[in-house]
Amino acid sequence: MKILVLGSGGREHVLCWSLKSSPLVDALYCAPGNAGIARDATCLDLDPMDFDAVSTYCQTNEIDLVVVGPEAPLVAGIVDRLEADGFACFGPTAAAARLEGSKTFMKELCDKYGVPTAQWAKFDTFEPARAYIEKMGAPIVVKADGLAAGKGVIVATSTEEAVEAAQSMFDGAFGDAGAEIIIEECMVGEEASFFVLVDGKNALPLATAQDHKRIGEGDTGPNTGGMGAYSPAPVMTEALCDDVMQRIVQPLVDGLAAEDAEFKGLFYAGIMLTADGPKLLEVNTRFGDPECQVVLPRLKSDLLLALMASRDGELGNFSLRWHDDAALCVVMATEGYPGAYGKGSVIAGFEDAEADDAVVVFHAGTKEVDGNITAAGGRVLGVTALGPTIADAQSRAYAAVDKISWPEGYCRRDIGWRAVGS
Repeated sequence: MKILVLGSGGREHVLCWSLKSSPLVDALYCAPGNAGIARDATCLDLDPMDFDAVSTYCQTNEIDLVVVGPEAPLVAGIVDRLEADGFACFGPTAAAARLEGSKTFMKELCDKYGVPTAQWAKFDTFEPARAYIEKMGAPIVVKADGLAAGKGVIVATSTEEAVEAAQSMFDGAFGDAGAEIIIEECMVGEEASFFVLVDGKNALPLATAQDHKRIGEGDTGPNTGGMGAYSPAPVMTEALCDDVMQRIVQPLVDGLAAEDAEFKGLFYAGIMLTADGPKLLEVNTRFGDPECQVVLPRLKSDLLLALMASRDGELGNFSLRWHDDAALCVVMATEGYPGAYGKGSVIAGFEDAEADDAVVVFHAGTKEVDGNITAAGGRVLGVTALGPTIADAQSRAYAAVDKISWPEGYCRRDIGWRAVGS
């Protein structure tokens, strides 16, 4: 089969890395890819948001399956377009991807189908939002309604901070994504990431994971796209997983089908484990990054077969096998991220870092320039290691990080602290 993966980040690198091992794959392409993905797939100068160009490429090159990595083309309807043109795609339609594209849509669906989530209200002008914040008090959460690359959520510890966040969103801090905002109660508990393959009706859970969204150690500072992750998540017991499936995932899958927005693809539920049980924080409609970098390396089964079963509505009798080893990923970012950061700094030491067979360095924001690997983004590398325990994986991951030569790089030194300390 000829497979085309769309995207250029760490998530797409691990997807390509996993797919290339399938005996069914004859040719693997990634558009546009990055310097690391080029080791595992043929990278194409193709914009995933240029639907005409993607469709033309699929036709010219007889692509058998398109795997859509990032959220933006999903929300914009690339699956609808390619399927209409006769090409099989892994990922939800635009109607189903609204779960991620609009927090308002997600919250309204939760309310309609009885899915536990935080108390919330929506606003499209500043003054009513300010009044609501002052009435509810802090801590409180302010969210841009639309896509904001994982940065459109402000957990405010004071009403002043929340008011400032709301004002900045209405002033265009996140572009059109902040034209409408959500303000919700600040739930207390531990977060976990819950991944499920869905075929429109059937839902098949993947291995559990937890990520670290904050930039600073001890989970402090502003939110990012993710500074590291580990799998499995010790806090997600079998009973809790069953509870999340029954009270959160399946009601939303069934609800979407009832709303004529059948979901096929990867359903990623951000869960808060509160004193009242698990509650839904958010839904993403694609693999998480960096959680993908710790879940897929633990997968024994053929990823391609699983993605095809999801697309074809055949997950009902499908099962997955997993390695017993734990996995941990440390994200290396350019100094300054998630604020302003430079580009073009040279990174070296990859061979030394990957000398340990249990380590893989996934590329997120890299570019090859004159034979050198250079930083081309905020989050640049995901150093992933496997080990018998999360503590072992953590030790191996940081040993590999220390072999990478990148003075302009930064990483947290406490990824996995909850699991290791438990």
